[in-house]
Amino acid sequence: MEISLVSFLSELFSNPALLITVILTLGVILVNGWTDAPNAIATCVSTRSMSPKAAILMAAVFNFLGVLVMTMFNATVAMTIYNMVDFGGDSHEALVALCAALFAIVTWATVAWKFGIPTSESHALIAGISGAAIALHGGFAGINGNEWVKVIYGLLLSTVLGFIMGYFCSKLTVKICKNVDKRKTTKFFKGAQVSSAGAMAFMHGAQDGQKFMGVFLLGVFLAKGQGNVTSFTIPLWLMILCSAVMAIGTSIGGYRIIKAVGMDMVKLEKHQGFSADLAAASCLLLSSLIGIPVSTTHTKTTAIMGVGAAKRISCVNWGVVKEMVWTWFLTFPGCGLIGYLMAMLFMWIF
Repeated sequence: MEISLVSFLSELFSNPALLITVILTLGVILVNGWTDAPNAIATCVSTRSMSPKAAILMAAVFNFLGVLVMTMFNATVAMTIYNMVDFGGDSHEALVALCAALFAIVTWATVAWKFGIPTSESHALIAGISGAAIALHGGFAGINGNEWVKVIYGLLLSTVLGFIMGYFCSKLTVKICKNVDKRKTTKFFKGAQVSSAGAMAFMHGAQDGQKFMGVFLLGVFLAKGQGNVTSFTIPLWLMILCSAVMAIGTSIGGYRIIKAVGMDMVKLEKHQGFSADLAAASCLLLSSLIGIPVSTTHTKTTAIMGVGAAKRISCVNWGVVKEMVWTWFLTFPGCGLIGYLMAMLFMWIF
């Protein structure tokens, strides 16, 4: 099923439920922009390979390209998120529950951003809509276990593989350049850092853009009373809208997350920043090709940890890491519970 921009706009201003749903969904995408997207460009800013403004502009462009190219090539991540929970049955109650989940995700992410902790919007999204689905169905009948297993695989893949690839990419880079004058490599790695950051932004769009577009279309179908749509085509206008809103979010609040990820956790040199970006982008590409939704935040930060550990374990600020890990650990139960409670409240009120 495909929705044209003209039909969407005509429906938007005649259907208050759809308007509210779209505003909340765009709010979640905006929050993703200021809490998740900055991870992609954190290292190239911290190593002074790019200015923050230039890096944000680059992230906006490559986020869009990632959304466009990967969605046209392989949209399985969007389908996984769309089918992860069952919002079928009463379309009105399902829509109310979904709106409650989106509200919960914005709340959770804003609190984490306030403290400068890079939380995973991917996992907040998954936890929030799962909690709402449990409230909607009065139990776990609304959870699709086969799709949820992919999330667990993604969690392990993004955490373990990100660290390992960061570690070995850094070791390999140092070994290759061992006998080369450091002054000669500085210019090369400055350009390489920009390129790898662009690749990282591209893969962020490929992964996170698809997740949020899947939820966006779910809300649109529910608002139109179509709760049983099983297949859809993501329109070009939605890709552009998602990328633009994400870019705005990055420009508004990205600097705090850039500092936490790119500066506070590990002090990086240009070749280390390149290694971290290359490792994280490769991990995200693999995940996208096989259709597993992973956290770009987890992948990038664990890759940076691996790069720091490759030099010395003490190079990693484990106090900052501890704060991040606690936030990651609490995201599923915390955001899931908020999604559940907000869904119960919203369904009672509306």
